[in-house]
Amino acid sequence: MSAGMKTATYEKKKANRNGVLRMGFTILSIFLEIVLIISLFTSLNQYAEWINVGTRVLSTLMVLVIYGQHKTSAMKMPWIILILVFPVVGLTLYFLIGLNYSTHKMRKRYEDIDSVLLPLLPENREVAKELHRETPDKAAASDYLWRNAHYPVYSNTDVVYYDEAAKGLEAQLQDLAKAESFIFMEYHAIENAQSWKRIEDILVDRVRAGVEVRVFYDDMGSIGFVTTSFAKHLQSEGIQCRVFNPFMPGLNVFLNNRDHRKITVIDGKVGFTGGYNLANEYFNVTHPYGTWKDTGIRIEGDAVRSLTITFLEMWNAVKNSDKDDVDFMHYLPEYPYQARETGFVQPYADSPMDDEHVGEETYITMADKANRYVYYITPYLIITDEMMHALCLAAKRGVDVRIITPGVPDKRLVYGVTRSFYNRLAGNGVRIYEWTPGFCHAKMSVSDDLAATCGTINLDYRSLYHHFENGCYMVGCDAVHRIKQDFDAMFPQCRDVTEKYRSGRSNVMRLWQLFLRLFAELM
Repeated sequence: MSAGMKTATYEKKKANRNGVLRMGFTILSIFLEIVLIISLFTSLNQYAEWINVGTRVLSTLMVLVIYGQHKTSAMKMPWIILILVFPVVGLTLYFLIGLNYSTHKMRKRYEDIDSVLLPLLPENREVAKELHRETPDKAAASDYLWRNAHYPVYSNTDVVYYDEAAKGLEAQLQDLAKAESFIFMEYHAIENAQSWKRIEDILVDRVRAGVEVRVFYDDMGSIGFVTTSFAKHLQSEGIQCRVFNPFMPGLNVFLNNRDHRKITVIDGKVGFTGGYNLANEYFNVTHPYGTWKDTGIRIEGDAVRSLTITFLEMWNAVKNSDKDDVDFMHYLPEYPYQARETGFVQPYADSPMDDEHVGEETYITMADKANRYVYYITPYLIITDEMMHALCLAAKRGVDVRIITPGVPDKRLVYGVTRSFYNRLAGNGVRIYEWTPGFCHAKMSVSDDLAATCGTINLDYRSLYHHFENGCYMVGCDAVHRIKQDFDAMFPQCRDVTEKYRSGRSNVMRLWQLFLRLFAELM
């Protein structure tokens, strides 16, 4: 082994060790604070009967408040049970995690930046009308995204689909090397290892050529991959870097909200998104869970504008003390482009800072408007009653509904919860497949050879309710057919577990899965 390889290996191990130690210390600190709060209130309850009565009254009031919320019962019932059985523990955890109201300051920050950025997106009413004329059924999801998420539908856009993350990375490297004005990169996880180094070398070269380069990553997502000095290192190379929501000791109601988006924008002309982060395992350089299945898309043309706006939202909202942008139009260039293909493309974003669950509603609409088939692939399957009902109803209508989940899990407990949803789905006609080569991390859906989604949104509570996410809705594009072909190629690699889970579970397994579901919102 060369000296360079030895150094890289040592640095990687050091980064992982430091990250894990920091995460462990932070979790321990938060846990001790929670224990202290619970112990304090428990002691007070024993000391004074009126405090005990007050706690029970507060618990009852909170149960009524939770019951009256406009949320799915799957989100409400675990908290109601926990608060009724363990009032002090339940109330403490609910106020810290379950409220998901973040802070007024954070919500205001996102409202302010969105009020500036979203009006910079075109309405594209003529494009929307054309979509309605061509495929009215598939226009429903597009209408929802425009009216509620404020992201328009575009034509004059080319989309390339990558059935492997490694192919997406190679395409990104080529486009990054051609950047002339700016590069934006926003990822949940970055690993300071081989794959990232290939990107970083190009970014440094582009900085020296006068290109503005910005990198934005989530601290929790990257905590096992990089040290706290990683951002400083990038800045020393001339790369602007910001870290989302640093994971640190102290009770922080915003800590539960993470940036799960994956976006690259080059000169406002080319964009990339999909399921993969910038770490070795996503490109099958390493194999912690067998073969890793991930996908992505390359967008060129008018629709890149929405990806640019999505990046600028996060960059300018993350921290009050940062120097934010004033001139946004510099990053939204008007330039002549003639797409090679026809079709409709609609990048969109989802945020926990509002009460609109864009990712979930889009997936539900895919099922509601399916006529022949609708397929999904997700690394985790922890869904609400509304999503469950939509999938089952589509199957009852005669639609071929299929879901692919991993054959090799990355998190055992989450895998157990995922499988707890199989029985009801299979019992209502939904077919369940587990991808045997390893872990599938792709997040996609496709329907009727006409419409598809590709992005960062898992079919689980965290993605659908707690995380900042993004995706792309496509109708009539060649990428839709490529995604369908990829699904068709994956099914023979899967084990069909539909019959196994339709026939039921043992009482012990049923009880264990019901217990795990109480904590599903935290997984």
